[in-house]
Amino acid sequence: MSDWIPARGRKSRVLPITIDAGRGRIPDGKAFARGAPLARLLVLAAALACPALPAPAQKPRPVVVLDRIVAVVNDEIITRLDLDQRLKFAVLQLKQQGTPLPPRVDLEKRLLDRLISDRVQLQYARETALRVDDVELDRAIQRIAQDNKLTLQRLRETLERDGVPFVRFREDIRNEIVMTRLREREVDNKITVTEGEVENFIKTQQAQEGRSDEYNLSHILVTVPENATPEQIQVRSARAEQALAQIKSGVDFRQVAATHSEAPDALQGGVMGWRETAKLPTLFVDALKPLQSGEISSILRSANGFHILRLNEKRGSAAPVIVRQTRARHILIKTNELVSEAEARRRLVILKERLDNKADFAELARLQSEDTSAAKGGDLGWLTPGGTVPEFERAMDALEPGQVSQPVKTPFGWHLIQVLERRNEDMSKERQQFSARMALRARKSDESYQEWLRQLRDKAYVEYRLEER
Repeated sequence: MSDWIPARGRKSRVLPITIDAGRGRIPDGKAFARGAPLARLLVLAAALACPALPAPAQKPRPVVVLDRIVAVVNDEIITRLDLDQRLKFAVLQLKQQGTPLPPRVDLEKRLLDRLISDRVQLQYARETALRVDDVELDRAIQRIAQDNKLTLQRLRETLERDGVPFVRFREDIRNEIVMTRLREREVDNKITVTEGEVENFIKTQQAQEGRSDEYNLSHILVTVPENATPEQIQVRSARAEQALAQIKSGVDFRQVAATHSEAPDALQGGVMGWRETAKLPTLFVDALKPLQSGEISSILRSANGFHILRLNEKRGSAAPVIVRQTRARHILIKTNELVSEAEARRRLVILKERLDNKADFAELARLQSEDTSAAKGGDLGWLTPGGTVPEFERAMDALEPGQVSQPVKTPFGWHLIQVLERRNEDMSKERQQFSARMALRARKSDESYQEWLRQLRDKAYVEYRLEER
């Protein structure tokens, strides 16, 4: 991509200045970033190129800038084109949800801030050798297509029809996977929840009135920087007050969220969906309890910033949880540089023929399976819905007890699956413990991630140029 400007002179020579759009990288990093805006650099370059030539007789043609820099992040740039593509997708998403569009200038600021956060994380991922290869990316996109009941070709056509280039979509998915893995590595994998914490959490919930209540809520977050000055806090507080005033004046909550909220769900209208009491901060629970459906909380202050909540619905304790469990075993052949997809499947087809001829499944698993369950004859024990990857679960659920599947492909490799038996189990106690553990992990993860991301951004050189024209 190039910015072009006609040079002064009789022949109107054209001077190109090239920006690496593939990675947004510019020469000389921060030194360039601190210099004049791109438009002024282009004019300067043109003027210096032909200083001795006489002025043209005719009026110079106007400058046409094809793209420009809207932010600099360390030694990379974010261009107007980058922002416009993100804006186009966001507007499409908001329209599909029926969310009134916020003012364009506010939406652009929110999206640019998100682009900067993403760029900082992706840079750190590259620096620490975190990659997602094409094979893994292809599998992820295939799963997206399947989850939407589309073929890969139909998914491509749908995206292109909505104005989203498939190549761009593919790289966006790669980046999302990278950032998810980065969060797992830097934050989630370092979080521990002890049995004592789980027990104390359950006791605390049982001692509280309405401990089993669930809330469907929406949320607006105005963040406050770490070590913020009183003036910065005042500005952020005023912004939260402005958002609350707009809601009270009748502006749609979803539109206000898309305009003012800095939470990840801002472009979903701030909708958080159904959350159990156990999975919400005490600050939120205390604010939600007195509210009726449709009512708005006052402004809440936490370590992260200022919050506004909307209670959409509320429901009481759930009935006992009866879950159908499946006891299954499998044989796994992994693919790698030496074992292709076709070879792995071929090996399982041969094993399936042997099983159809009354070979012992457990013995074959011990000899052939490349899973840790091989020592137990491939036995995976009792599996609860959601306890394994979707491809495996779909194939397993289609089997009758005693039946062996055809070769099944998952992200782990190729499998033969046999269902041994099924049962209906009351999982209320296990669900309570699981929910408590997940709630504690979620609380710790959200707090730790926000703190980690804030520190990462504080270390980065960021220059905003959105207001420049």
